[in-house]
Amino acid sequence: MYLNCHSCFSLNYGIMQIDELLAYASGLGIRTMALTDINNTSGCLDFLRLAHKHRIQPVVGVDFRNGNQQLYVCLAKSNEGFRQINEFLSEHKISKKDFPAEAPALPDCYIIYPWQRKVTRFLKPNEFIGIRPEDITHYRLYEKKYTSRQHVMLSSASFRNKKDFNTHRLLRAIYNNALLSKLPTTEHGKQTDMFYTLQHWADVYADIPKAATNASDILKHCHVSFTFNDRTSKNKKYFTGSAEDDIALLKTLANDGLLSRYTAPPQNVIDRFNTEMQTIIELRFTAYFLINWDIIQYASHKGYFYIGRGSGANSLIAYCLQITDVDPIELDLYFERFINPSRKNPPDFDIDFSHTDRDDIRQYIFNKYEGHAALVGSYSTFERKSSIRQIGKVFGLPDEDIENLQSEWVDKSKLDHYGTLVLKYAEHIAGLPNQLSVHACGILISELPITCYTALELMPVGFVSTQFSMLEAEDVGLYKFDILSQRGLGHIKDAVSLVKTNKGQDIDIHRIQDFKEDERIRQMLMVGDTIGCFYVESPAMRQLMRKLEVQDYLGLVAASSVIRPGVASSGMMRQYILRYRYQEEREKAHPVLKEIMPETFGVMVYQEDVIKVAHIYAGLTLEEADVMRRGMSGKFRSRVEFQQVREKFFSNCKAKGYPVEDSAEIWRQIESFAGYSFAKGHSASYAVESYQSLYLRAYHPIEFITGVLNNFGGFYTTEFYLHEAKMLGATIELPCINNSDNLARLTGTTIYMGFCMIKDLEQGTIKAILDARQAGGPFFNLNDIINRVPISLEQLRILIRIKALRFTGKTSKELLWDAHMVLSKTKKTAPRKELFKLAPEPTTLPPLEYTMYEDAHDEMQILGFPFTNPFALLKQNYKGLVYAKELLEHLGKVVYLVGYYVNIKRVTTIHGDTMYFGSFIDERGHLFDTVHFPQSINRYPFTGKGCYIIKGTVIEDFNVPSVDVSNMLRINWGFAE
Repeated sequence: MYLNCHSCFSLNYGIMQIDELLAYASGLGIRTMALTDINNTSGCLDFLRLAHKHRIQPVVGVDFRNGNQQLYVCLAKSNEGFRQINEFLSEHKISKKDFPAEAPALPDCYIIYPWQRKVTRFLKPNEFIGIRPEDITHYRLYEKKYTSRQHVMLSSASFRNKKDFNTHRLLRAIYNNALLSKLPTTEHGKQTDMFYTLQHWADVYADIPKAATNASDILKHCHVSFTFNDRTSKNKKYFTGSAEDDIALLKTLANDGLLSRYTAPPQNVIDRFNTEMQTIIELRFTAYFLINWDIIQYASHKGYFYIGRGSGANSLIAYCLQITDVDPIELDLYFERFINPSRKNPPDFDIDFSHTDRDDIRQYIFNKYEGHAALVGSYSTFERKSSIRQIGKVFGLPDEDIENLQSEWVDKSKLDHYGTLVLKYAEHIAGLPNQLSVHACGILISELPITCYTALELMPVGFVSTQFSMLEAEDVGLYKFDILSQRGLGHIKDAVSLVKTNKGQDIDIHRIQDFKEDERIRQMLMVGDTIGCFYVESPAMRQLMRKLEVQDYLGLVAASSVIRPGVASSGMMRQYILRYRYQEEREKAHPVLKEIMPETFGVMVYQEDVIKVAHIYAGLTLEEADVMRRGMSGKFRSRVEFQQVREKFFSNCKAKGYPVEDSAEIWRQIESFAGYSFAKGHSASYAVESYQSLYLRAYHPIEFITGVLNNFGGFYTTEFYLHEAKMLGATIELPCINNSDNLARLTGTTIYMGFCMIKDLEQGTIKAILDARQAGGPFFNLNDIINRVPISLEQLRILIRIKALRFTGKTSKELLWDAHMVLSKTKKTAPRKELFKLAPEPTTLPPLEYTMYEDAHDEMQILGFPFTNPFALLKQNYKGLVYAKELLEHLGKVVYLVGYYVNIKRVTTIHGDTMYFGSFIDERGHLFDTVHFPQSINRYPFTGKGCYIIKGTVIEDFNVPSVDVSNMLRINWGFAE
């Protein structure tokens, strides 16, 4: 009888998760029901997948509404009907248009118009008039007039109880940005829109038996069916059009690539190649490999830099197809982590492109597979703090009260009535989907039209997305292609181009084997000289490399995974360092684990190690081990499949006679880091890209740092990368109207800061300057600028204050005086062509005072940081200090340092306290690291950017020094901030 049920995927309207809704309905004895979320099919696949567990026959459809006005409910008779609904819904989601008053022809659907819509035309056989309980009295008055109509009971079901209804009203108030007390009744549902027993509805509709009979008949005739979790791929079946042609093409391409990668392939490589090829063909993954190859071919044709990473780097075939530059033979990467006979779902390639190139790659895919491609959706959910803020706002609470409620230490016993309600209902909506979003990188390419599975939404990124997430996609057999973007590739691409422009040299950035053997790069790795280099530039990574004394590719591969938070939190990062450096520590390893992972001395470092331990130590199958690995993070952990694998892990260990404490400890290690570790091939891919960056930094440092600047940095700020450029020998110039471009411009060893670094300088102004300079050459003076560039006084003032007109030979104060004289009554200049360049009339001014502090003040306001040496701005000269390079000489001693703030990292201790790790540069320009334990940071907190006087004890960890801070104070500049 339930034709109109809403889950939480009726966004900002429904309350119940899919499983909750089904469980509650089943408890009421409901055996057939329709999920019809509002303008949404996000929950349909999960509803179909889970319904039979609750002994419910599922029906799916959509409740179409404009705003909160119900237009019609459409129910799918079949899979074709579901596709028709998705097509119609997608059309209006993509165009952002309202739905029409009447539904289009949807022959494989039932269409139900609510009684209030007053549809008077002749109804088609698949159309009905829905009568809600509140319509029954009105219906009786006009019964004779409507006896020929097709009537059906339309009892909406959204809530279990009054608490659900109250929560619903809060969601509607949040959505409408309205106070709860001011929320119109037309913007929310009715309190009677609840789940009741079937007997209740039989009594309510007793006088209209035909309505109940029609409802039952409709539900009986609806049947949408998908196969779930049978590992049958619904992805694009063929790349060429047939399996035979796909196999032939893949073999040809791979064989050509094998000879390119290995001039004379040894037998072990040939054997591995043949084994992989046979597995790929048997599991019907040829199209998946060829589609990825095709994407790479397009990227190469366009000159785009890319890197294939993830577990796909474990494949020799992928290496031969140029999808990845990681040689799996060199690293002993086993193919089974990527593909094994137990794995029926397609493998997962991760391909990174520069952030400037990824959209074109995605457009290529969407054009080639039009109607079959979509981004993978995701759900933004209400989190605790945001829920408290949103509910507090609709109750009308002041910000101060809301912030108090958000505190983890709020005293609930002292809350008033509204404070109690806010926390109560915030808990109720936490975890509910708030809005649809997109997966960071996933794209689906399906064999059937993508609307066979989902409706589509046009997202702000400019591409359509599914209305369900990666998990629902995988359940139904759709597996994503990961097309990612990162700035590291942009650094490399731009640096290579700058070397060509600035030095006339061509660089083959794919000479990875040469880079691995380069002595200069080896020395840089050992000392952590890696600022700007992708993935190896953070303070933590540079410290780790120094602790490990990384000297080669294999060491960097391990470090790239050891640094991940999971390995650190499991306590195994320190164990790995100890065993890496000291032979005696290796003897302490668990004998079974040491045998399984000899390369990492019995320490789980990579995701493969989790699978190895589960398979060899605990006796799980490879498929079960992979389920366990995937289940260690995210939503999958709650799945029945994961719980079953967990139980089997411990039962197998018990059967093998392992001590309970050993098995529990190994499980703890697995659980603590499996979801936050890398596949070995993934780490290797990052290491390859790091070597490319390291080569450029080693031999073309200024071009490299300019590339980093023009891709808007990495771990650090623009200010720090400019500092690093100085340390590498570059001359840094403030923006200049005659020499700067929008991005940083390199001339020889001089870097002119780009106009984009100037806060509040409008893009229109930048374009006008560059266009005028392109058309008429350099500017001569202020009048020349005013005559050629349409610019407001305010924009001109910004440029003058940052000394972008210093080529005129005048001071900023003199230029400001002249600009105000000319433009004080003009909103914007009106450029005009002049036959002759006239010299400006000289202005006689009294002597104008000038200090470097004024320049620094302007720089901080306009750039966000002082271009002037920050140490020169201090009120006094601090003497008797220790410098960064001298710290090891003062080990265990209390020292004083003055450091300019670079960055901090906040962490939480095992006791829940807050501590920080800091990075500073000293007056000589060198970095040093600080540790701020809770007691210290509570008494001496960070109070903003600037120079700090720091007192602390020099400590070391594996010969890497840092300062345990006991006292710290920010030093005031020599001017008012």
